[in-house]
Amino acid sequence: MKVSADQAACVGAGLCVLRLPEMFDQCEDTGVVVLRQTEPGPEPEAEAAVLEAVELCPARALRVDR
Repeated sequence: MKVSADQAACVGAGLCVLRLPEMFDQCEDTGVVVLRQTEPGPEPEAEAAVLEAVELCPARALRVDR
């Protein structure tokens, strides 16, 4: 599973950070999503939480590729 974030689409709602702070963060200046972990991707036990964070994003700025 590979997670990507479209920073141009992000509105800074922070729901991804609230759901999974180990994986997502926000830029202090803009509030835009920052991926904390890009390679090799989330641990298998975190996959459900990642999918939930993607679903929660109001701007649909997060994407998962398998």
